[in-house]
Amino acid sequence: MKKVLGMGAALVDILANVSDEWIAAQGVQKGGMNMVDWPQMEKFLGSLENPIRVPGGSTCNTMVGVARLGGKAAFISKVGDDELGKLFQDHLKNNGVESKVGLSSAATGCVFSAVTPDAQRSMWTYLGASDFLGSDDFTPALYDDVGLLYAEGYRAFNGECFKKSFELARSLGVETALDFSSFGVVDACRKLFDELFANKMIDIIIANEDEAFAYAGVKEEAALEVLAKKAKVAVVKIGKRGALIAKDGKVTRVSAGAAKAIDTTGAGDLWASGFLYGFMNGWDMERAGNLGSIVSNEVVQVMGAQIPEDGWKRILAQM
Repeated sequence: MKKVLGMGAALVDILANVSDEWIAAQGVQKGGMNMVDWPQMEKFLGSLENPIRVPGGSTCNTMVGVARLGGKAAFISKVGDDELGKLFQDHLKNNGVESKVGLSSAATGCVFSAVTPDAQRSMWTYLGASDFLGSDDFTPALYDDVGLLYAEGYRAFNGECFKKSFELARSLGVETALDFSSFGVVDACRKLFDELFANKMIDIIIANEDEAFAYAGVKEEAALEVLAKKAKVAVVKIGKRGALIAKDGKVTRVSAGAAKAIDTTGAGDLWASGFLYGFMNGWDMERAGNLGSIVSNEVVQVMGAQIPEDGWKRILAQM
């Protein structure tokens, strides 16, 4: 298979268990993503006891999954010249992901994931160095041997860079995929997404049920129908009930795994890795979607978005 190039924020995930009351006290909608500056992030981190710190970021998690499944994956972003930046680069190398990550004078970004007892996570993100990825970082050479550009919706806040990455991919015959990432991103960046859809710049769109509703104003099958008019392949993930996939006028439903979730951090990211691996290898939508469910099923059984080695062994055995 050709390479999947992931464009996303290079972040270190910081995870902690919190109560529903703690979330309510923050004055935000549970399950969403909130952008913060460094002083705000420092305030959060100073209040936590023994948080888990792991390199991540949505697209990075997906590219690690593609590589661990046996595919070819690369990742473009920026990190700071600091301890967390080195931790992140080592993470890519150790998981077989080709690094296209540059250095910035800003600190490496991080995301605080607050996990409630129902395993749902609410996130606060400090982009740091990642926010300095720019249009000039995207050149034709970057797309050598790339078959698919995959981008997280979070990157659309830098509209000029986001748009160029898709336009360049299209001009070079590279397929494209977008994960909406958050209902907040859909609300904030809808104009840009609609422009890309109108110009046929996006081949695959992936959304969870909240993101699909935020975009389409309707739910599940009805939302899938709306998204299917925007891209060649549309996916609506429906949590414990699996996912709906539309391609060539046909709707495929795949089930989720049976595991009891203790933390949903990375569930959507790793679902995408399985699905994209199958897509890049020419699998039908049912087979690709089922692999997404297999991979996602493993990650929800651990805290954070890193599947342990025994989990990868189970996944590869089921493939």
